[in-house]
Amino acid sequence: MSSVHSILRLGVDVGGTNTDAVLLDLSEGSRRGQVLASAKHPTTPDVTLGIQNAIESVLTQAQSKSNIQALCIGTTHFVNALVERDPRRLDRVAVIRLCGPFTHGTPPFVGFPHELRDLLEGPHFLLSGGLQIDGSEIASVVVAQVESACDEINRQGIQAVVVSSVFAPIDFEIQQEETVAAIVRKCIPGMDVVCSKDVAAIGLLERENASILNAALLRYAKKTVIGFEKAARALELKCSVFITSNDGTLLSCTQAARLPIRTFSSGPTNSMRGAAFLAALQSGISKQSALVVDIGGTTTDIGMLLPSGFPRQAAAHHEFCGVLLNFSMPHVTSIGLGGGSVVREDPVTNKVTVGPDSVGHRITSESLVFGGSTLTATDVVVAAGSTSNVGDKSLVSGIGQSIIQGAQSAIKKMLQNYLDAMKTSSQDIPVYLVGGGSILAPDVLAGISQVHRFPHFDVANAVGAAIAQISGIVDSFEDTSTRTIVQVRADVEARAIARAIASGADPHRVAIVESEVIPIAYTSGRCRFYVKAAGDWSGVASPSWPEVHDPLRVEASTGETASRPQIVASAAASAVVAPVMRTASDILEYEPRIQRREWLLSEVDLEWIADGCYVLGCGGGGSPLHTFLELRELVRSGETVRVIDFSSVTPDALVGWGGGMGSPEVSSERLLGNEYQEASTELWSLIGITKPEALCGLEIGGANGMINMILGSTRYVNIPCIDGDFMGRAYPTWHQTTANVYDVSGTGAKMLPSVISSGDGNVMIMTKARRDIDVDASLRAACVEMGTHVGQASCPLKADYVDNAMIKNTVSLSWRIGRAIALARKQSSLSRIGSILVDAVGGSNSARVLFMGKITDVRRSLYKGHTIGELIITALTVDDDVDDDDPNHPMERFTGTLTIPFKNENLYAEHATDDAITTMVATVPDLISVLDAQNGSALGTPQYKYGLRVLVLGITAAPQWTSTERGIALGGPSAFGFRHIPYKPLGKYTQPRSVIEEYAHNS
Repeated sequence: MSSVHSILRLGVDVGGTNTDAVLLDLSEGSRRGQVLASAKHPTTPDVTLGIQNAIESVLTQAQSKSNIQALCIGTTHFVNALVERDPRRLDRVAVIRLCGPFTHGTPPFVGFPHELRDLLEGPHFLLSGGLQIDGSEIASVVVAQVESACDEINRQGIQAVVVSSVFAPIDFEIQQEETVAAIVRKCIPGMDVVCSKDVAAIGLLERENASILNAALLRYAKKTVIGFEKAARALELKCSVFITSNDGTLLSCTQAARLPIRTFSSGPTNSMRGAAFLAALQSGISKQSALVVDIGGTTTDIGMLLPSGFPRQAAAHHEFCGVLLNFSMPHVTSIGLGGGSVVREDPVTNKVTVGPDSVGHRITSESLVFGGSTLTATDVVVAAGSTSNVGDKSLVSGIGQSIIQGAQSAIKKMLQNYLDAMKTSSQDIPVYLVGGGSILAPDVLAGISQVHRFPHFDVANAVGAAIAQISGIVDSFEDTSTRTIVQVRADVEARAIARAIASGADPHRVAIVESEVIPIAYTSGRCRFYVKAAGDWSGVASPSWPEVHDPLRVEASTGETASRPQIVASAAASAVVAPVMRTASDILEYEPRIQRREWLLSEVDLEWIADGCYVLGCGGGGSPLHTFLELRELVRSGETVRVIDFSSVTPDALVGWGGGMGSPEVSSERLLGNEYQEASTELWSLIGITKPEALCGLEIGGANGMINMILGSTRYVNIPCIDGDFMGRAYPTWHQTTANVYDVSGTGAKMLPSVISSGDGNVMIMTKARRDIDVDASLRAACVEMGTHVGQASCPLKADYVDNAMIKNTVSLSWRIGRAIALARKQSSLSRIGSILVDAVGGSNSARVLFMGKITDVRRSLYKGHTIGELIITALTVDDDVDDDDPNHPMERFTGTLTIPFKNENLYAEHATDDAITTMVATVPDLISVLDAQNGSALGTPQYKYGLRVLVLGITAAPQWTSTERGIALGGPSAFGFRHIPYKPLGKYTQPRSVIEEYAHNS
């Protein structure tokens, strides 16, 4: 009788080499978790065939099929279609974006690589609609615009449409995306429509990108899941068929056919979930955070398990196929270590290295232990006596002890460093080993409390597929002005649980597995809540994802015309061809285009300037990514962006300046419109000029470092940007500019009048202030009421004043920094990135590497709109370093710790020796930048996290800050409350060399 009540699950997971399957008993009681049958089959070119083969092998071992409750499949079908750029499996996609006057500079597909854009890009339309951060409408949906867009989509024969709206994830009441989707389905019956809010969370461009990839796969996804169901029937399985998702939960075939993108990282997730399940079966192991190490034939995947048994999710943004995305993905690090990794001994130094190249699936024919001729990591493990059931041990008896010990040491060092980087604190935690190559791992690892190997570790991925649950997720902005955060969180959690139950979770087994509250900069009374609930499938009915077909409320048009919507031509189709930087030689040979002492910026120049601006942001200023993408789109469409030296400015010229002000949470969703352009033209009209002769950056650090290039382009006012700015870095407030340093009135006279624009009809002018600090405080308060992001223009300055106040050649400096990072990456010399950057910014007299090490602690909070906190970096020992020194360019070694407090930007760097002797090594206004030591990229303060290997670069500030008491008072330590810390220059300032001056011979 007991067998009648058995609950059996079939789990299948497709890997690059093998497809694994298990039959798992999930009945309550002592049988729970018993693996009744397992199989491992080679993954076939036709992935469905390999799945069917693995299932057949398992079923031949099973006594009965009648008790199998569900078949759960983790597949690579959809991710392979995109990786292979297969036009037979991908469709062109049309995009309807609801944005009102915003985001027009960064249209759909703007961040796609050329080849993928050419393959997928259909027509796109920027229409009336979108929401503000408080949930109010930017503009209402205009039905006639949508209908006109549908006519064009239908005419072009497009089969899939994405509807994306600004702040769609918080749109619960108006439901603009759903409204437009219903109109599209009515106008074009049978059309596949994807609403972006169903795919991903906050971050318009990234969510839209994910939705586009998802829509491109819909036709193929339907065919694939139908194939799965047919395969199940052919095997006489009468159970429900599910597909596993990126976050370890189940999708019905209907859901997977609508959201194939949610399967992209199901493989690593299944391994981690399987490891957690196998661990829970062992006595003495409680639910805890643990690292899962999945060692295969070629690579090792490392992920962090939370106490909930679900994997830690990756950062908000991540790349796939060169496209920036923000949907839920597990945080996984992959390294070139596997059973087939090639082992070598240097004949000169006798140094032993392991990988990253591997014999892969050829291990059974090429490694020594199987009669081959290539020394692999598996050979070393067998020779060391760590395992006895692999190959023929006599074939590796000739491997010397020095090679065995050297290879084992290299493997251990590699694992220890990457494991440590994945931890969230210095506390020791356990490791769960899975995968066929886990025999490589030693039993003891530094920073690891215990190394576990569980029964069936080699099919943990299929176990993870079998135990996947049903989830419900809520990611929204909520009002916290009238209720406590605890009360609002409870409501959001209840909504998440309700969603999980509605999708098929057992109401008695649902629990909250993630719950996070995220403050919003410059905004009080609202917080972002992210909550996930999950529970076992009830087994009653397959979960459903209801389609939206009913027309929803359309707000009455407020002055919007029903004219033909804007059809944006593909910039990719008419793109200006950019130089390709494939090698270090390409970078070294590249020369900027200079005409009549004007620098005409190319795609390459813009990319390098953007990377440099983020470094000069000193942790703040916001990412320049979206500004860069808008500028690149302008250049690709044939517009011109010009930069000039100050020497080209006439003595009587007026120079305009300003930038963006507000919350990064808004600017990541409501991308730039014309708010800065409108603020500038309103100001110029107010003072009686058509336009100034030139523009200058408010701050070179972060996104504002490039915003004036948009305004100055031939698309808009067509005036050049001066090679310079009024900060030389980024600072958190408007009065911390060198333009204000030289205004001794203390009333902000050189900043006023100032105009801010919301970009959708609201403009505010400030003409007078009692104190300079009141300018920023007053305008920032108004900024919150105007959507929490505005464009701000300050009164144009006379050229003679700019000559003294402006920090010259900082655009050139950012270009040189970006070029140096690109060169280091191409030359594989990231271990020397510090010295390369020091040379790029003027040499060791004016800059130096302050520290190198690992982030061991981060504390942060939000205070009056600013992110404040403290970063602690600990020096690495020689044994900790993953990269080995180049004997010709040995790395500088550090000891002790470095502490960096920050308020949006990094404020000072204090070194402590192992004996607790402290030394102040740098303070503002000198620049303190933290870079990712593994790729050279700048890190903003929100990106600081435990385990990152970082380099801290110090650059001496310009004399506009350091030569006067007022400069130190406005930009030095005392300006941030550190009155006890005196400013001591890091070195001697070196003015960056002008790119125009260096390359003027091209003119």
